[in-house]
Amino acid sequence: MFLLLFIEIVYVLIVIAVIIKIILDTDDSVKATAYVLFVVLFPVAGIIVYFSVGINYRKETLYSRKLVLNKTQGDEVEQVIKAYRHKGDISLADGFPQFYKLNRLFPHVPLCFATQKNEVTILRNGEEKFPELLESLQSARHHIHLEYYIYEDDAIGNVIADILIKKANEGVQVRFIYDDFGSRSIRKSLVPKLKKNGVKVFPFYKLLIFRVANRLNYRNHRKIVIIDGETAFVGGINISDKYDNSKQNKLYWRDTHLKIKGEAIWSLQNIFIADWNFCSGEKLKVEESFFKRHFSIDSCQWSQIVSSGPDFVRPDVLHSYIKAIESANENIFITTPYFIPPKELLTALKMAAISGIDVRVLAPGISDSMIVNAVTKSYFGDLLACGVKIYLYEKGFVHAKTMVCDNQLAIVGTTNLDHRSFELNFEVNAIVYDHQVATNLKNLFFDDLNFATEINAAQWMERPKLKKLIEKTIRLFAPLM
Repeated sequence: MFLLLFIEIVYVLIVIAVIIKIILDTDDSVKATAYVLFVVLFPVAGIIVYFSVGINYRKETLYSRKLVLNKTQGDEVEQVIKAYRHKGDISLADGFPQFYKLNRLFPHVPLCFATQKNEVTILRNGEEKFPELLESLQSARHHIHLEYYIYEDDAIGNVIADILIKKANEGVQVRFIYDDFGSRSIRKSLVPKLKKNGVKVFPFYKLLIFRVANRLNYRNHRKIVIIDGETAFVGGINISDKYDNSKQNKLYWRDTHLKIKGEAIWSLQNIFIADWNFCSGEKLKVEESFFKRHFSIDSCQWSQIVSSGPDFVRPDVLHSYIKAIESANENIFITTPYFIPPKELLTALKMAAISGIDVRVLAPGISDSMIVNAVTKSYFGDLLACGVKIYLYEKGFVHAKTMVCDNQLAIVGTTNLDHRSFELNFEVNAIVYDHQVATNLKNLFFDDLNFATEINAAQWMERPKLKKLIEKTIRLFAPLM
């Protein structure tokens, strides 16, 4: 009897101690409440989950070495690319007075500023991206840098692997970073083959059995390819056959990517090299062959690369979305596969709609997660009540992560509009200040609406109360997703 009482007291003290730690260590009150609720309702599971995936590693030492590497490298790179920020800021303000303050939002991040001399091409789905990527890889003369969350051991994965091996044998420097969780299918197949044939390959954050939980939580969700410092690819499309609808897959996969030539590659190259030095343990030298000063292109499409992750002091990608939304005057069109927005992003969208801006959100009608889909729908009522128009894509699964504002600003990248992308994952977005690119992206958005169903606000409010209760109950744990 005494032993049982002792165990109960210890148990209660442990729960109280964990709750105190959550309150002290978690800046976001909504997230803190979710964890406290989880620990109270499911004490053992809640404690395990919190210590596995809930610790705020921005305050811990996990990525402190990477932060130092990023800063040191950034200082070196900015010596190569001299005095560009000030000159670019003035010119951008003349061309895009509404949005130019985005360019001033990240003075703490090396090379996170808009550059003018760029040629940007929007690529829809794998059937447009993969041919362009293969052709560019074949033309490589000096180096190929790849970084992917998902790289599959399938047809397109093997075609690209063969090109990488061929180029490595020709003397081209080939470096490949893969996420150890997202690309687990290639660990024992393509990775050894690539290494054996001269390709340098490293997992971004190798999964170890005793630390698997928090390592699963912090994923490298970036998709970056850089070729000879001249051509780059960034966006939502991973290396997998499912992204190529010409393969007649069971599910139509709708996604968006960018091909970029020009000065914006400096930022992507800086991100890749910082990631490479962290995961490989090498110190890849910052040299001008990686950061070309002159590009043989005539286009002047202002572009800015914004990234974020646990190695960042601030959630820069989230801040870029909020600033863009606040700067819009006419319309905001968003496509996202996962919509679990932080409070400040949700508020920005509601305020924009209330002020008369045409705000539209395209989300999946066919989702790959019933739980996430239920949480997503729990946000629709508040948005619809403020005048936001919401559409559910029905042709297949929409995986694109895009936003376009006022026919002037386009954002395409890897970031989902959820807590995981803004707080936990390593992400990267391209912001393009250009009427043509923004108009093209807007046209794609409206083309996708042809395969979507608009939610009727009145009917949505009349849904069964039980369904609303389930969605809002699950939403209590949204910050943990």
